[in-house]
Amino acid sequence: MAWFLILIWFVQVGSVPIANFTNATTSNVTFPATVDNSTNPINNSTNATFSATGSTASMGPRHRQNDWVKMAETREEDLQFDIAIVEGDIMISEDRLAVKSLWPEKEGVTSIPYKINDDLVDRKRTMLAAFKLISDQTCIRFHEYTNEINYIELISGTGCASYVGFQGGAQPLYFGRACNVGNLCHELMHALGLHHEHTRPDRDQYVTIQWGNVVPGKAKNFVVKKGDTQDLPYDYDSIMHYGTYYFSSNRNPTIDSKKRGVQIGQRNHLSPLDITRLNKLYQCE
Repeated sequence: MAWFLILIWFVQVGSVPIANFTNATTSNVTFPATVDNSTNPINNSTNATFSATGSTASMGPRHRQNDWVKMAETREEDLQFDIAIVEGDIMISEDRLAVKSLWPEKEGVTSIPYKINDDLVDRKRTMLAAFKLISDQTCIRFHEYTNEINYIELISGTGCASYVGFQGGAQPLYFGRACNVGNLCHELMHALGLHHEHTRPDRDQYVTIQWGNVVPGKAKNFVVKKGDTQDLPYDYDSIMHYGTYYFSSNRNPTIDSKKRGVQIGQRNHLSPLDITRLNKLYQCE
């Protein structure tokens, strides 16, 4: 009888499902250097739109974001230049919209040079897909660096991070192995001058920040930024919006939408308002 009970115990223990990464907590997640998304269909540079695989669109029963991709943006960089980080993936900039820090145009065209570090050349298709996603729908263009003074330098890192707006010189944009097309597109939008949607001055009319669920010391990531909203409505679907569980200390929401049924934090596409906002910022015809 005792042996029978022991056998039953082993069967029960052995049947307990092992938690997969999607439902793991993010507090101690690290990015291995070997992770690469280059085989994912969304990294095809001929694709202007791409699937939700690996995106922050949903995770589990309450639309929880995929921890892996979420951490790509929320993980603070160990930046080699001692550059301060605010809002998880933004190198410090004062204005919510970098209207005074637009990339200069030449002969009526805003074309931004980019330089890819040697350790990222295998990710070039991913980068081209992100460039294409923006250039196909706006007046912004990207071209490979030759000998320009001002350019974006894509650097390997443990996550994704960018300045907001034009800085001048070699402007670093960190592109970690966990970052996909959507993450890079998000960072490029920062580099072009756009801040996070949830930091708009009017955001409290549209979302509720659950401060009690925010990781201690990370409240700065949810502080409202003063600045121009360009007279455009709040955009839940923006690629610049945080997801519901970003910087959560307890797996409960940090941002609740006041509009029922909407999901926030997608990294699949530029929303119509993202396109309008960028075109308006750069006065595209």
